[in-house]
Amino acid sequence: MIADIRDNPTKLFLNRVRQLAKGFIRQGHDVVTVSYCGILFQVSTVKNSLLTKLIYKAKVDQLLAQQIKAYNPEIVIFWFPKFADPDSIALLRQAAPKAHFAGVDVDIWPELHPGRIDAATKLELVLTTFDGTGLETYKKAGVRCIFMPNMCDPDIEHRYPVEDKWKSDILFTGKIKHKNYPTEDIRPQIVNRLSTTKGAVLYSCCGQPLVGGMDYLYAISGARIGLSINAANNIRLYHSDRFIQYLACGTFTLSKRVPDSDLLFKDGVHLRYFDTAEEFFELADWYLAHEDERLKLANAGLQHAHTEFNCQKIAKYMLDAIETGSYHAPWTA
Repeated sequence: MIADIRDNPTKLFLNRVRQLAKGFIRQGHDVVTVSYCGILFQVSTVKNSLLTKLIYKAKVDQLLAQQIKAYNPEIVIFWFPKFADPDSIALLRQAAPKAHFAGVDVDIWPELHPGRIDAATKLELVLTTFDGTGLETYKKAGVRCIFMPNMCDPDIEHRYPVEDKWKSDILFTGKIKHKNYPTEDIRPQIVNRLSTTKGAVLYSCCGQPLVGGMDYLYAISGARIGLSINAANNIRLYHSDRFIQYLACGTFTLSKRVPDSDLLFKDGVHLRYFDTAEEFFELADWYLAHEDERLKLANAGLQHAHTEFNCQKIAKYMLDAIETGSYHAPWTA
């Protein structure tokens, strides 16, 4: 797996590459993960990123090709690292001519990442955490895409007993608006109101600090309700990884509905979906006042996340998709 892997303590347990590697290993496979940006800045003596790319990118591609040739993989998974391009993939294919080459994209706006679409055209398929209209740019370029939901790691992502300092009525972790991406108005409407709501705790926005490492999991575990809402909520089956993290850590989740949401988690069984800001606050008030019902759905959501979306199961779906062109899951029926 080739990605931009950074040692960020805030995102220590949120690294999808790490989760997927664990899933593949538990399926009986060996995995090598390589940080493209890590190699790039190791060989570079220039701190300017553009100059680094111009001067050293070819060297990085050559070193990576040597490593791939030595390892002789059956599958190469490309996480669209920055600076890697179609020429990089062409060189890697020469190093492993019999390998399957697939991409993984978790960003609903691939066209906003320079060179990503061009790189994707050189892969056999791209596994995306979004479907429907989110794939229009890829499809116009002739890229074959298969939906694959975000995964969880039940070894780490589960409900923890926590101190009072981590307890809250409602939790949201994320930005009000994304700097470079469009954000639907409903998100700032809800988050701004939560910033003045008693019992609500926000991280990473409204002047509040980031929360990461084990503290992130403690904050989710201590929340009675977690707010899951994307920057864009009109894309089929798409939820940010916040969605599965909240569910897997056992908080009762109120999520903005997206097209075909119920194929993943069922409304009124595993969580509750809302369509408007007012509906969110009405549901939050009701479930805060009905603890048994809140806990019933929280437990069901946790169990469903751990059973159906664990990293080992998602890794198996990915292998099937790469090797056969399709896979069978509740949301593919």
